[in-house]
Amino acid sequence: MTTTSINPEDIYDLIIIGGGPVGQYAAYYAGLRTMKTKIIDSLPELGGQLSALYPEKYIFDVAGFPKVYARDLVASLTEQLSQYEISLALSQKVTHLDPGDIITLQTDKGETHYAKSVIVAAGVGAFLPRKMDVPGLAQLEERGVHYFVSNKGSLAGKNLVIVGGGDSAFDWSLNLAPAAASVLQIHRSDRFKAHEDTIRQVEESTVELKTFHELKEVHGEEHVEGVTIFDNRTKEESYFPCDALLLNLGFLTNLGPIKEWGLNIVGNSVHVNSKMETNIKGVYGAGDIVDYEGKLKLIATGFGEAAIAVNHAKAYVDPTAKVGPGHSSESVPKKSH
Repeated sequence: MTTTSINPEDIYDLIIIGGGPVGQYAAYYAGLRTMKTKIIDSLPELGGQLSALYPEKYIFDVAGFPKVYARDLVASLTEQLSQYEISLALSQKVTHLDPGDIITLQTDKGETHYAKSVIVAAGVGAFLPRKMDVPGLAQLEERGVHYFVSNKGSLAGKNLVIVGGGDSAFDWSLNLAPAAASVLQIHRSDRFKAHEDTIRQVEESTVELKTFHELKEVHGEEHVEGVTIFDNRTKEESYFPCDALLLNLGFLTNLGPIKEWGLNIVGNSVHVNSKMETNIKGVYGAGDIVDYEGKLKLIATGFGEAAIAVNHAKAYVDPTAKVGPGHSSESVPKKSH
C-alpha cells in the first residue's frame, strides 16, 4: 500500500506500543504537545504489569507519592491522559513494524495502524514467572501457591511464606504482614536486590526473615498446608505450617515479534541513544524495554524517558516544533485531535 492510498484520518502523529505506566505517561505528554496519539496494547486494559499482576502492591518510588497502590497509580495515569482524545487499541499485539515516512504496524487481530512516529514502551515484553523444580509445587499452583497477588484480602489472617530477595518479595512482606497471621520470608543468601530502606523496614517488622534458606518441598493435598525449608550451609531442614506460599523469583521475558522488526537488540532490550531514538528512523523507546549506558529500570526513570521520547518525536514529526516545549505549568490542557 502506498502512502497516497492511506486515508489521512487513519495516520497518527504517534503510536505508543504498550499501555503500561510509561506508555500511559507518554500518551499524556503527547497530548500536551497536541500530537494525534494512539496506544496499542496486548492486554484488555491499561496499566500493563501493574494492572495484570500487582494491582494491590504498593509502589514506593514514584515522585509525589509516599506510597501508592499499583491500581491507584494506573487510575491516576488514566485520568491524566484522559484530558486528551487518546485512541486505544487494546487486546491486540503488534506483530510487524514496517519503517518508512509512514510507519505501518500490523497486529495479531489483522488490523493495520499507521503513524508518523512510534514509541516502543512494551515493558519487558511477554513475561512468565520463574518457577522452581520443588516437590509438591506444581501440583498446588493456584491452590495456595501464588506467583502474583491480585487480592491481598484473601491472604488476611493466613500464615504466609514468601520466597525471594528482591524488591517484590520485600514489598509483599511489608504489605501483607499487618493483616497476616504470620509472614516468613526466605532467601538463599544474605545479599538482596532490594532498596536498603525496604530491607530495614522488613528487618524491623514482625516478618521472620531467614537468609541462606531455600525451599525443599511443599506439602498439602487439596491446598498448601506447609513447607519444608533447609539451611543451604548446614543442610538442616525445618517444617513450617502455612496457608499460602508466594514465590517472587523474577520473570522469564521474551521480546517476541519485537526481535524481528530490525531494531538494535542488546541482550533482551532495545538499544536507544540519549534522545531515546532507536536505529530505525521515527521509532523511539522508553521504559524497561530500552537499554543505554547507565540505564535504571524504574518507573520514575521511565516517565522521564517517555517525556524525552515524545519531545523528540514531536520535533521529528513537525520540524518547526521545538524539542523543549517549556514548562507544563504554562500550558492549559486541550483535547488533541
